[in-house]
Amino acid sequence: MTPDQILRKLTLDEKVAQLTGVMMTDLLAPPVEGSDAAFSFDVARLASLRPHGVGHLSMAWFAGSTRERLRNDVSAIQAQITESAPFGIGVLVHFEAISGVTHQAAPQFPTAWAQAAAWDPELIEAQAAVSSAYVHDVGGHLVFSPVMDIARDPRWGRVHETYGEDPELVARSAVSFVHGIHGRGAAPSVLATGKHFLGYAASEGGLNQAITTLGRRALVDEYAEPFRRAIDEAGLAVVMNSYNDIDGVPAVANRWLLTELLRDQLGFTGMVVSDYDSVKMLETIFHTARTPGEAAAQALAAGIDAELPSMDRFAGLADEVQSGRLDERIVDQAVERVLDLKNRLGLIPGSARHAGRPAPPAHETAALGKQIADQAVTLLTNDGVLPLKPGTRIVVVGPAADELRIHFGAYTSASDAEMLLGSRALAAGEIPGIDPETFVFTDIFQARMPGIEPRFEMNARAAHPDAPTLLASLRARSSSVACHPIGSFLGDASWGDESLAAVLAEADVVVAAVGERTGWVGNNTAGEGQTTAEPRLPGDQEKLIHSIAQLGVPVVTVVVTGRPLLLEEVSQQSNALVLAPLLGEHAGPAIADVLFGTVNPSGKLPSTFPRSVGQLPIYHGHHYGSGYDHPSGTRHGYNDLADSSPLFAFGHGLSYTTFDVTEAADTSAKADELALTVTVTNTGKCAGSTVIQLYGRVTAAPVVRPVRQLLDFRRVELDPGESTSLALSAPVTRLSYTGLDGSRYVPDGTVALSVGLASDDIRISSTIELPRYERLYGRV
Repeated sequence: MTPDQILRKLTLDEKVAQLTGVMMTDLLAPPVEGSDAAFSFDVARLASLRPHGVGHLSMAWFAGSTRERLRNDVSAIQAQITESAPFGIGVLVHFEAISGVTHQAAPQFPTAWAQAAAWDPELIEAQAAVSSAYVHDVGGHLVFSPVMDIARDPRWGRVHETYGEDPELVARSAVSFVHGIHGRGAAPSVLATGKHFLGYAASEGGLNQAITTLGRRALVDEYAEPFRRAIDEAGLAVVMNSYNDIDGVPAVANRWLLTELLRDQLGFTGMVVSDYDSVKMLETIFHTARTPGEAAAQALAAGIDAELPSMDRFAGLADEVQSGRLDERIVDQAVERVLDLKNRLGLIPGSARHAGRPAPPAHETAALGKQIADQAVTLLTNDGVLPLKPGTRIVVVGPAADELRIHFGAYTSASDAEMLLGSRALAAGEIPGIDPETFVFTDIFQARMPGIEPRFEMNARAAHPDAPTLLASLRARSSSVACHPIGSFLGDASWGDESLAAVLAEADVVVAAVGERTGWVGNNTAGEGQTTAEPRLPGDQEKLIHSIAQLGVPVVTVVVTGRPLLLEEVSQQSNALVLAPLLGEHAGPAIADVLFGTVNPSGKLPSTFPRSVGQLPIYHGHHYGSGYDHPSGTRHGYNDLADSSPLFAFGHGLSYTTFDVTEAADTSAKADELALTVTVTNTGKCAGSTVIQLYGRVTAAPVVRPVRQLLDFRRVELDPGESTSLALSAPVTRLSYTGLDGSRYVPDGTVALSVGLASDDIRISSTIELPRYERLYGRV
């Protein structure tokens, strides 16, 4: 039977069932006798939980701790559902995979922000392909990745899940991720999900799930650009809504957002799923709905096709239809989209799922992760102390020196396992201030958990037994490394200046490993649900750097974080500053290789680093008349800042060599292209890589435009004295905008082009004249 034929035969209750999910945790049961598993799953319970079938299996990664167990658990659930569901319709099985599949046995990679710091979309596609193979092998169908939010405020705790602040970098990264999950050529067997639609990371005050105060032009021209590109260039087939509200309308119930913009303008034809509990929030948080059924009807009418993770509010849809408050044709439209997707993935009897790609050998996967980590390490400052010379006496301090867990973010194998560890601690009454008799699951995200870090560290080391810490990696490369456990993520200084001086007396250089914890559960300062009023190094780490600097010992500061932090004083007090952007199991070797010069650093910042919290949000592509960069004249700055520019600009990143960029003789380009051809030369004494960046600026338009837009970039590797020619280009549509009449236009007239090594390190500037174009399409 075709999806259309099935739809006509489904009862109303069976239709609603296809629009809802069931959670793996709903099926939890005591462990089977003789098994070493912590729990089992009672699949027979599905018959009573979902008697009319089920559309989605949420949080599948909570199943078996090994790959084989996961595969078996998912297979058993799928078999039970297809046996009892109407017409044998299967269930869509969901995973997360932004930096590797969120499962304890899955290969892990540096987090998305680190991938963006590598500025190498081919690596993003390659790591996504590894995740796709894993998901297919264990019976999954969807990954709720990539995170396509444009993140410009580091107070928001989920920056590390994103590809940074720039629409072009985010778009290129997201398109590559989707290609990696889908594959190129054959029909995909696993589908990516673009999230969060739209403007989630631009929340007021950086607060998670708060209002987004952006106008429609900014949403359409900037924040929707990654989605537009992923739909057009990679066939994005699933989208997830955002948690925010825009102009008083929650995204999950915003018809302009989910239908008029996403479908009518961007051309999306796939399935839209709700982020977890966002439909419920219409009633419980936003108060736009008075009943569960009203919340469900609002979301469905706006364009949501499925409620996740369960059916808390969509269970009321049948009553809404039967009472005449909701047209059943709206239900049918959503069911049709769900069934079409299931048909593509072989979940409708008679349909076939395309074969998944084989997973690469383990050593190739490990090499890929290390390559991403190598390219992501970013050298922010260096007075010549790096690379470290052979025989240098090194003293390592700081709380990140000998910890592995610090290098993982949320949505990783580490954070997945910590959910169970944290839940057990809460249930056992080990967490002060929380009654184990009354606590609910969501308490776990906000609870402080004193003393739980050793358990988390033990878990990370058990899951990644071959992954050395930074300290172990330094000692593997030099016999002149001592370590003193000084500094804390949580407490005040427990050492005095005299004891510190004694510890550092024999040091030629100090490596201070500092940072912040990122994750779901525990004492994190970053992660989902976490917002920081002042995003800076927590505990006594800033005092530690200051005290070392006062002693006059050269200090190399390694900062482990997945977002920009306030580092101006730390930068001034350090002889070199190195960013390690949550590199996962590859962090220790990657950082050590950069410090000793085995790897020449080549990472570039995907986000702007502020000098002061008062500058937030700060980003390179701000509008004329706003922000810090004013190509057409002086504007207002901050009277209490000596310098209103960023501490480190977007695209910044140093090397142990130097590069020169000159305009090539042949700069011919097509009429519909924005292009410059340049010659890049390694003018230093060692081989190295850098990223050449092409920017554009519309000099005049009917609406205010950004002072700078990233248009293209290329990574290049050169030996000393070697030169190469690079042709950088982008279609003129990259500069398109929403005009005064609501239509989309390509600019005409003068466009300023520039090429450099960072947004604030421009080496070539040029202008081109564009002809007048017709508008691209109608009103928004």
